Amino acid sequence: MNTVHFLSRTDDWETPQDLFDKLNSFYQFQLDVCATEKNAKCQNFISPEQDGLLQDWAKVNWMNPPYGREISHWIKKAFREAEKGNKTVALLPSRTDTKWFHDYIYRKHEIRFIKGRLKFGNATNAAPFPSMIVAFNPSTNQ
Repeated sequence: MNTVHFLSRTDDWETPQDLFDKLNSFYQFQLDVCATEKNAKCQNFISPEQDGLLQDWAKVNWMNPPYGREISHWIKKAFREAEKGNKTVALLPSRTDTKWFHDYIYRKHEIRFIKGRLKFGNATNAAPFPSMIVAFNPSTNQ
């Protein structure tokens, strides 16, 4: 296996502003559920110290979670929030072979695969992985 695709100095990949702006113009996000003061995309956000996994989310949320091992917890939380009637749109690595993809996304929610590789934050190079946008819609949980 080529491990370069799974190695990084960080699991915090800042959302490209132009991508967020396009999505926000359509969805009108109320809350960034896992952000820092430096990279928050919404005026209202939940910081790591507040732990978004333990908080109630808004009706329309933006999520670009940490891409490390805990990503499955964020995806499960977005799924559960949809069960409560809240929409969450997430920028995720396109990992269609994972348990979390099959348990919480595939055939349950809207998926848009991003053509090419994104440049996150102020990165010089594109990410070493493909990305997708997932809309966890309240009416589609099964």
